[in-house]
Amino acid sequence: MTTAIETFIARWQNASGSELANAQSFVGELAELLGATRPDPAQADTADNAYVFERRVIFRHGDGGSSEGRIDCYKRGCFVLEAKKIKSAVSSVISSVGAGNTPSKAKTTGFDDTLLRARAQAENYARALPATEGRPPFLIVVDVGNVIELYADFTRSGATYTPFPDPRSHRIRLTDLGDEKIRARLAAVWQAPLTLDPTSVSAKVTREIAVHLADVAKSLESSGHSAETVAGFLTRCLFSMFAEDVQLIPKASFTDLLTSLRGKPAQFVPLVAALWQEMDVGGFSVVLRQILPRFNGKLFKSPTVLPLTKAQIDLLIEASKADWTLVEPAIFGTLLERALDATERHSLGAHYTPRAYVERLVLPTVIEPLRAHWQNVQTAAVLLANAGKDKEAIAEIRKFHTRLCSLRVLDPACGSGNFLYVTLEHMKRLEGEVLNQLADIGHAQAQLETTGFAVDPHQFLGLEINPRAAAIAEIVLWIGYLQWHFRTNGSGLPPSPILKDFHNIECKDAVLDYDAVEFVCDDAGKPLTRWDGHSTKAHAVTGQAVPDEGKRAPIERYLNPRRAVWPEADVVVGNPPFIGASTMRASLGDGYVDALRGVWQDVPESADFVMFWWHHAAQLVATGKLSRFGFITTNSLRQTFNRRVVEAALSPSPLAGEGRGEGGMKQAIHLTFAIPDHPWVDSADGAAVRIAMTVLAPGTGIGRLCTVTSERAGQGEGLEVELSERSGVIHADLSIGANVAAAQALRANAGISSPGFKLHGAGFIVSPDEAAGLEDDAPIKPYRNGKDLTDRPRGVKLIDLYGFDADEVRRRWPATYQRVLERVKPERDQNNRATYRDNWWIFGEPRKELRPALIGIRRYIATVETAKHRTFQFLDATIAPDNMLIAIALDDAYFLGVL
Repeated sequence: MTTAIETFIARWQNASGSELANAQSFVGELAELLGATRPDPAQADTADNAYVFERRVIFRHGDGGSSEGRIDCYKRGCFVLEAKKIKSAVSSVISSVGAGNTPSKAKTTGFDDTLLRARAQAENYARALPATEGRPPFLIVVDVGNVIELYADFTRSGATYTPFPDPRSHRIRLTDLGDEKIRARLAAVWQAPLTLDPTSVSAKVTREIAVHLADVAKSLESSGHSAETVAGFLTRCLFSMFAEDVQLIPKASFTDLLTSLRGKPAQFVPLVAALWQEMDVGGFSVVLRQILPRFNGKLFKSPTVLPLTKAQIDLLIEASKADWTLVEPAIFGTLLERALDATERHSLGAHYTPRAYVERLVLPTVIEPLRAHWQNVQTAAVLLANAGKDKEAIAEIRKFHTRLCSLRVLDPACGSGNFLYVTLEHMKRLEGEVLNQLADIGHAQAQLETTGFAVDPHQFLGLEINPRAAAIAEIVLWIGYLQWHFRTNGSGLPPSPILKDFHNIECKDAVLDYDAVEFVCDDAGKPLTRWDGHSTKAHAVTGQAVPDEGKRAPIERYLNPRRAVWPEADVVVGNPPFIGASTMRASLGDGYVDALRGVWQDVPESADFVMFWWHHAAQLVATGKLSRFGFITTNSLRQTFNRRVVEAALSPSPLAGEGRGEGGMKQAIHLTFAIPDHPWVDSADGAAVRIAMTVLAPGTGIGRLCTVTSERAGQGEGLEVELSERSGVIHADLSIGANVAAAQALRANAGISSPGFKLHGAGFIVSPDEAAGLEDDAPIKPYRNGKDLTDRPRGVKLIDLYGFDADEVRRRWPATYQRVLERVKPERDQNNRATYRDNWWIFGEPRKELRPALIGIRRYIATVETAKHRTFQFLDATIAPDNMLIAIALDDAYFLGVL
């Protein structure tokens, strides 16, 4: 009895009419075959047309004009479908390259690029949809009666739709509809497309695997093994579990070995050690009784095996039961690092950086330029093929493939490698499309000649100061690469050896090189110490941290400090550490910060730590050593103390420090992409962090500025974010339009305004009760900070000893002197600047220009330096302003009105 599926296939295999005649019938019948309804009748109001044929969209053009287009079939939140009918001879060749098949040897005259143009058309339709509807996760391209192609973008940004589930199997032939799994995939595209997002499944599997590994690590460390030894042993175990699941070694062979050793734990060490040695060299395995490929690399070079109890072997067996083919490398590194670190295990079930956030920077930095280049190459190759010049077309494609396989991507703060892996995955997806195009034009022989040359981990370079994280980044890249190898090549083994020691992840500091570190000692040879920057107690009045003198750390000196040299690369992308300028000494130590600022004198002292990475990468772009870079920074990038670095990079001045361009001048460079303020998940506790994304490229030109328009809780990690986009010249403050950041101060306003007093010692602040216990005539005055202005004043006062020497203060106001001696001097003794240490009884920044400006006026205008809403008010001239206030030495109400 003929089934409905067989009837559908037979009916449409024989259809020879045009697209116009058959497309809607084909799509409608296909929907019913998949258990969905046919599209609804179209309504006059476009907003009502959620599932229709011929959905109208409006294209907005750069000149302000617009034009209209119609989507062949559209389902809101699901797909845009574009249907074509290409000539039968070509269709037969293309349909033979579907669902993992090798190309047909049939040859056609010329090459039909109809499906390529249909894909581009569908992408344009998706991007033209109203922002309120969002972009659908799928594009469907149909050659009626022959082929259905699927492309997905689960971020729903519309930036990059890639073949789904991969370039090898995104093309579904009509006869493939007989496969129940294929029909289930298409049915999900129609009715529940987000269930096909592989990260939704792999994230759960990955977290479960990490929990198992954490249990094993905890058990082994409690047996007395060092954390580093345990980490190395478990890394080899997890790779063996992965290897059996992707059948690099016989399926279930490692798990079976573990199971056989449950009752014989004494045999565990010799047998597992023998297996890993056999995996390293390849050949016949006595342990598994199978021929093994040669793994090599450094993973199995020194395969230390830890003795395990029966209970510990059981924990490993539980971990091996997971499907390691589903592990998500983009988050696996983060979770594995926590699993192997005793101090981080408590956060294993907590937050990690969402993959979509990483992609939001990786795409404009690395992938979009590659895809733009590929689109040009593809167009040229198709024109050549249509002219019968197949050899020339193949040469164009191979040239691009060579470029793709030699592009070097560096993350100079790579952590456990998630930025590098996401970049590798997108490049592997693009490589799959390139090889598909090569097969379509050149057929089997052209693709065969490309075997052995592929995008692989040697192209992905990393710098990481943490040795454990660096080792994890390397294994993450290999697991990700091998996953994609099997997705695009079926069961074929990768070239031998499986693992290669490319030395692509270096364990080193990314901004400071030095020969050694020594402790600074006194004349007796005893190491000098400083407050450790972390151990604090709260000030009774201000609540601010003051040093706990019982907690001190040795002072270090860095010998022969110099700028770090990065490996040669074409593109840089990453997420350098978030450490503010004010906390660098506490986090990194005085010696490190002094050495860092000594060799990077062209980076302002007020700049955050991340800006050393940003500045270095900008100089490499300006001197032609990088094609572009993209970094995550805190959103304070736009503020003055960090913006100075960006302004210097964008200005046409000579370069300081390292290499120069021709004639001593740097190349013009510009911001080609930016998001000024975006949510981020930077820590396991999920603390809210706001970041900026910036991408810098050579030349002058416009960029894309994306602004977050809404944030809402999603089903996965982080917030789901919607963006609006504008194009134009992006300025240093990450704005488009008038370059406000480049505005110059009016000379007529010189000497009128100033920041308030910067104390460098919370002990100068006293409560009213404390002030009452000091001398009546001591120089103590009312004090205001930003919160006092925007909320209710606290009523605190300030000891202001500017203009007096220490002996005079001690003689005239002994109680006040004692207060400052006890509350301020201990903190000042730890300050790196000699003027602050030596003049401990005076404010760190006494504002010599502000004091004379306030003489002779009754009041002055004050405003908070950083505020969401700008307000101004008069303060009495006797009130001392805090450093976070701007004081304007004008007492006429006219000027307050103007402001």
